[in-house]
Amino acid sequence: MINNKLAKNFVEFLSEENVKVNEPLNKYTYTKIGGKADFLLFPTSFQQLQEAYQYALKENLPITILGNGSNVLIKDGGIRGVVFNLTKLIEISLSQNKITAQCGAAIIDTSQFALKHHLTGLEFACGIPGSVGGAIYMNAGAYGGEVADVLESAKVLTKTGEIITLSKNELDLGYRTSNVSKKGYIVLEAIFSLKEGQYEEIKAKMDELTFLRESKQPLEYPSCGSVFKRPPNHFAGKLIQDSGLQGTKIGGAQVSIKHAGFIVNVENATATDYLSLIKHVQKTVKDKYNVDLETEVRVIGEEA
Repeated sequence: MINNKLAKNFVEFLSEENVKVNEPLNKYTYTKIGGKADFLLFPTSFQQLQEAYQYALKENLPITILGNGSNVLIKDGGIRGVVFNLTKLIEISLSQNKITAQCGAAIIDTSQFALKHHLTGLEFACGIPGSVGGAIYMNAGAYGGEVADVLESAKVLTKTGEIITLSKNELDLGYRTSNVSKKGYIVLEAIFSLKEGQYEEIKAKMDELTFLRESKQPLEYPSCGSVFKRPPNHFAGKLIQDSGLQGTKIGGAQVSIKHAGFIVNVENATATDYLSLIKHVQKTVKDKYNVDLETEVRVIGEEA
């Protein structure tokens, strides 16, 4: 039973099964890394999220948003305050050529939904392992496409607890960035505007991209995906590879031998291992090529 007074109040909004106290976050990240959250909440509706969020604001609790944990590195000391895990908000629906997807839905599932309804435009997302909310947060992209190409609008919860709808332009989508973090928004759902296409052509493109991803990326190990943004006029993976860093290990974290742009958890790595290896890669590439590698992965939480 949950005895903590704050937790009991969260249970009033969410039900006991959706409120966890001192919960290890390594269960919820692709890296299998992360310390404990004081409170981990799983809202199942926008109303639940809004009410619990407003209560957390009232109690002056720090608030962190976690999607499916694919492009995030949570430090070993965990996260204080409240972590909202949005993976139970997963509805996807269709109206004409527009798909509405809730924030916790996988962007891969959304692309498969588009395929099922013979809609083209989301093929690039067929291998991106993030949620819809995360995809908008960082304007996710791959193989020449990105969210900004097909996004029409997004519904968000503001940092004051109001629900508003923003156009694509109001989200300031750029290369692996948006104003979601700057403005303190929580993405609730997105509308993607797509075009009718031929099922066979859409599927062939998705099959091709899936093959490329599976053949080039180290999917056999836990990882946070691509660690670094693409620097101007360079490719991060090639710079790391040409620096002789593939296979380099710190603790249980290793620069992937299969794809130098990835750091994989090969042996019970800690977040400290990851961060130390990231710094080592950045310093080596800077010393050798005078190029600054900026992290694409979101780093949150506290030191142990």
